[in-house]
Amino acid sequence: MKDKVTMQQIADELKLSKNSVSQALSGKDGVSEATRKLIMDTAHRMGYSYTKTKKSGAILGEQPKLKGSIALIASDFAFSMQSFFGEIYLIIEKEAKQQGYELVIQSIDRVAIDEKRLPPFLLNRSVDGIIILSHITTAYTKMMLDTGIPAVMIDHHHPNLQVDSILTNNRFAAYEAVRHLAHHGHREIGFVGDTSFSPSYQERLDGFRMAMREFELSVKEEWICSQAIEDHAFISNYTRGLERQPTAWFCVNDGLGYFLTSAMQQLGMKVPDDMSIISFDNGYLSQISTPPTTTVDIDLKLYAAKAVERLMERMSEPDQPFTELLLPTKLIVRESTGRPRA
Repeated sequence: MKDKVTMQQIADELKLSKNSVSQALSGKDGVSEATRKLIMDTAHRMGYSYTKTKKSGAILGEQPKLKGSIALIASDFAFSMQSFFGEIYLIIEKEAKQQGYELVIQSIDRVAIDEKRLPPFLLNRSVDGIIILSHITTAYTKMMLDTGIPAVMIDHHHPNLQVDSILTNNRFAAYEAVRHLAHHGHREIGFVGDTSFSPSYQERLDGFRMAMREFELSVKEEWICSQAIEDHAFISNYTRGLERQPTAWFCVNDGLGYFLTSAMQQLGMKVPDDMSIISFDNGYLSQISTPPTTTVDIDLKLYAAKAVERLMERMSEPDQPFTELLLPTKLIVRESTGRPRA
């Protein structure tokens, strides 16, 4: 007869305290929802039975009929960006359940990355597939792929990573943003983003340059801030240091667009009367900015659905060639863009 699984065994498996496991399984406060979900998933996988609680929703002796489990893995930073990744997580969980798979969530912190420490469920190959959300590090991601567990990446790719990827068509999206500004009469347009942070941001700069070239607009390198820090003081200092401002800016994400709007207003400029601004992602900051920011919208539901769909295909046909799927975007025009002053 198989020995009964204990809370201590679950704690040892996840390298957590027994108290955290107890709090999660009893539905008490004290652990994050992501950690609670991970503990509950692990308890189910290990065969631990527990009674129904308000938060856990578990029922003693009742086990859903599942094919297995898949893991959603991301850095602490990625999981902190709730406006962008929160909806992706919810859809992935829904799509996975429809396919008969439980979702295990794992956040990777800086210590685990530096120590090259993989989650236990990857080391013992106790999940059937992996969805990697955004950028961690190339070396750490390669370690995960080297386990041989079928995997799909969302919003990131790299030449050294042999893996299926679901991506935004960043170049064409940036092209559309610049075209919008050009059609409003802007001839002097700047770029703000950290192209070293992610290939996505470099691709947005490539699309920016492609549009500027096609519309016969000069690219002034002093208006290309390709090592931008998403920080108000940095953006303010950068813009104050310019001898002359362009009439419009394209920012690689909504955070930079938000800080840039504030910096322009501190310089006494009105948006969009004196300065037009476009950002990327259609997140919370683009909506609460004053004025609301014209931005590039990403279909997060499609992102999540295609990731699960591709993972199921990879799990059933592991020897097929790796693919990259580029998803379209939509420009959301708000009050931050208009015609430049004469």
